[in-house]
This record gives sequence, structure tokens and C-alpha cells, in this order.
Amino acid sequence: MKHAETVTFGGSGLDRAAQIRGDAAALEQAQAHPMAGFLPMWRGKPLVQGEDRDQLVFLAPDNPIFTSGYERDARKPVFLGLQEDGRPRFAQDISGWEPEGLDTAALGRLFDPTEHKHPALPSEWRFVELRQVMTHLSPRDAELAATAKAVISWHSTHKFCACCGAESEMAQAGWQRDCAACGGHHFPRTDPVVIMLVTHGDSVLMGRSPGWPEGMYSLLAGFVEPGETLEAAVRREVFEESGVTIGQVSYLASQPWPFPASLMFGCAGEALTREINIDPTEIEDAMWVTRSEMMTAFAGEHPVLKPARKGAIAHFLLENWLADTLE
Repeated sequence: MKHAETVTFGGSGLDRAAQIRGDAAALEQAQAHPMAGFLPMWRGKPLVQGEDRDQLVFLAPDNPIFTSGYERDARKPVFLGLQEDGRPRFAQDISGWEPEGLDTAALGRLFDPTEHKHPALPSEWRFVELRQVMTHLSPRDAELAATAKAVISWHSTHKFCACCGAESEMAQAGWQRDCAACGGHHFPRTDPVVIMLVTHGDSVLMGRSPGWPEGMYSLLAGFVEPGETLEAAVRREVFEESGVTIGQVSYLASQPWPFPASLMFGCAGEALTREINIDPTEIEDAMWVTRSEMMTAFAGEHPVLKPARKGAIAHFLLENWLADTLE
């Protein structure tokens, strides 16, 4: 696909400098670098600034947000990589901070509009749900934020060894957890997901999940199962969810999707049948949408249909399908 890596969270060319992760001296030197920056992450939300919330905020390691006001998280910072000029970039989880009047009901929701200001920081700096700002960030900031969210979220849910149950410790600058009790090593999890641009003639297959905003439809998607190829997963998922049979399958593009830890494989699938028979336990509805109807939806003029969320790979694939730039 011509524009495969321009997808949100796509490759920005970040030097992840993996050789530093296990080198204690090099890691200490990186943390002490005068231009080292630490991105605070609060319950999955990065710290951003700007009128459009379009810039990540990187702080010095001795900033009060890390050292006072509440008990600092015991885990070490996660090393994200090096900028082109050698500036080290880290992420630090400060989820132990409890904002005043916190409404926990919105946290973790698909559409979380809440923003949170830390009293030790400028008022225009806010912790914001990444989905809300992902299309505003530069490709580099988007990659850094996605990486920070995915790795820190993994640590928060994998504190104990999967082999013996003992508490494990962060290692390799955040890219590993080690168990002192049994010697086990554990690594950040990434779940493969196929998302399908299924077409038949001049129409594309769209579906919606329960609880989505009224009129919102997206491409069908599902997890790849053990022992399964991407092509087989595409055919299985589409048939399970819609009853539509798929013939030829081809790969288009991929997208890291840190909600919480998926790698989306965008694929094209040619439908052999058009009859839809949904599985209500999988999706709420599915329908064929013509190219002209989708263009109307993208223009915001369709009376019912709302396109997939901008920034998601579904929106990216549909946009390129409409522009005839899939090849």
C-alpha cells in the first residue's frame, strides 16, 4: 500500500536504542542527560499542551510531579528511545496521583472527554485520553505516546509472574519483567487483530458494535487465533460476524493500537457473497455501503451513517479506498 506507514501511530523513525535497555551505565547516563525528557502518564493519559492539545509535555526527572505531593510510583521510568539529536525520551507512570473531585466513571471509556490538571504544573497542561488527541499529535509524538501507553498499561496488569505467581520486577528499562522467585522472564504483550476492508463491486461491508454512538459504523475486525494465518482469520471473522464468505485476501497496512495492546493488520477481502446474516453476540448490525454513500458520510452529509473514527486504521483504509490509493 502506497501510504501504509502514514497511519496514525505509524512509523516515525524513532530510534528505540534497544542496546541501552540492558546496559545499566548507558541507561543511567541517558537518564542524567541534560536534555532527557520524561513523559508523565496518568492512568493511560499522556500530558499534553497547546490550544489543540497537539504536543506532548516532557519534564525533567526532578520535576515536583515525580517527587512530591503523593507517594511516587515505585516502578522505574520506561525508556522509549532517542531523538535524532540524541535526546533520550522516557515515560513515567504517576497513576498514584488522585485528582480532587475525580469522576472515575469516564475513565477507560471509548469516548472519555475528561481532562485532568495537576496542581504542580501550568494550568494549560492537561492529562487527556489519547484517542482524543491522537490525530493532533506529530507522527513522532504519536509513536512515543502509543508506546508509553502500551508498555505502562502492560506493567499495571502484569505485576505477578505467570509461572509461579510471585511478584515480578521491572527490568530492561521497562521492556521486561523478571521473577526473582523462579527466574521467569516476561515481555510486553501485543495482540494481533485483523481489520477487513471487505468489498463487493463498488460497495464496502460495514458493521457496528453495541454501545457505539448512533450511526457510527466501522470495518469488521477480530483477534487472530493461535495457529491461524492472517488470511484465515479474515475469512473466519467476517463469516462469523456477518455470514459473508471471503475469497482473496491481501495485506494493506498495520497500526499499533494501544487500547490496550493490539497490532491491527489491515487487510482487503473480496466478498464472494452479499447476503448478510449477523451474529448478534458479535455485532449489532452490518450493511453494504456504496462508494458514493461513503463519500457522503465522510463529508458529514449522510443522514444516518457516520464513518469510523478519524485516527483509527478503519478510517485510514476507507479514506484510501475512496481515493483509490490502496495500491
